[in-house]
Amino acid sequence: MKGKFPIDSFQDIATPFYYYDTEILRSTLRAINAEVAKHEGFVVHYAIKANANPKVLNLIALSGLGADCVSGGEIQASLSSGFSPRKIVYAGVGKSDWEIRLGLKAGIFCFNVESLAELEVISEIASEMGKTARVAFRINPDVGAHTHSKITTGLAENKFGIAMRDMEEVIEVASGMPSIQFIGLHFHIGSQILNMDDFAALCNRINDLQKQLERKKIVVENINVGGGLGVDYEHPNRLPIPDFKAYFDTYARHLKLRPGQTLHFELGRAVVAQCGSLITRTLYVKKGAVKQFAIVDAGMTDLIRPALYQAYHKIENISSDGPTEVYDVVGPICESSDVFGKAVDLNQTRRGDLIAIRTAGAYGEIMASQYNCRKLPLGYITEDL
Repeated sequence: MKGKFPIDSFQDIATPFYYYDTEILRSTLRAINAEVAKHEGFVVHYAIKANANPKVLNLIALSGLGADCVSGGEIQASLSSGFSPRKIVYAGVGKSDWEIRLGLKAGIFCFNVESLAELEVISEIASEMGKTARVAFRINPDVGAHTHSKITTGLAENKFGIAMRDMEEVIEVASGMPSIQFIGLHFHIGSQILNMDDFAALCNRINDLQKQLERKKIVVENINVGGGLGVDYEHPNRLPIPDFKAYFDTYARHLKLRPGQTLHFELGRAVVAQCGSLITRTLYVKKGAVKQFAIVDAGMTDLIRPALYQAYHKIENISSDGPTEVYDVVGPICESSDVFGKAVDLNQTRRGDLIAIRTAGAYGEIMASQYNCRKLPLGYITEDL
């Protein structure tokens, strides 16, 4: 089954471009809010790094979600799109001075601090500005995740976070800084996780750490478990909305929240992946000795995930109802890795046919580059067409 696309509206748009189905996005946001409403103290922040298209951001802000940022540019994009600064959390291992100043000036909810060195700089800048910086410490829980090695972030050897053995020390140091207010702990073990046991393991580790802190009479107001929930790349039509019920229920069952604690989530991919498709046009069909290639005008500059992670995306010829044939779908970039899919079943494809590369709403448009001096792809939402 193919997805539903306004193909007539696509004819006059220069390819490649990103198309965002706002019906799917709104349905996803409603599903998130419906599940969160079942659990007291649950708060969701959208991870801006997944997709920062201004119109997409505006729809997410209107739904009431907060924002999870990893750069000053993302803080600016969040504020411009209507996110409340009191719902913005700011993570990242390398916050520069101007980015810290921006967060303090805006009055963001929290800095997710990843090292003692970073804490000292935030304290110094906050003191200079006459501000108090609210901070949560990102603790590296040494919890593995069933996902690609390039997108796991919670192992001991990863660059992210503070080691568990150093947790008490940094909290003690923070307590002696007049411009710092310690308000919570932050965790994130990776992304594209579909096995709920990984999240249950994180809950168990947090439970142990909370007990450890309580023995020192340290109170934690906020627990931030990051994001990580994956999506179904193989069946975007049949399963367009992730299993938010199982995700939030896992935390409700396994994480032992204390009275008055708030639990924060940072969902990115699960919010926007399924609503987006990269639309490209077939330039040539090239027949080789053994296989045939559908050469399209999109390349790894427009969607880098297949080249970077060997990621799978469902590919559809939305112009053809002809018999199915097998193609390698490749782009025009001068790199052998510029391949979207090998041995792909497509309806018989000809020059000019429109091809949809599905589930590209996350880490697609936002990661585009201008390698080979190519133009950046534009993004259109349903209301644009």
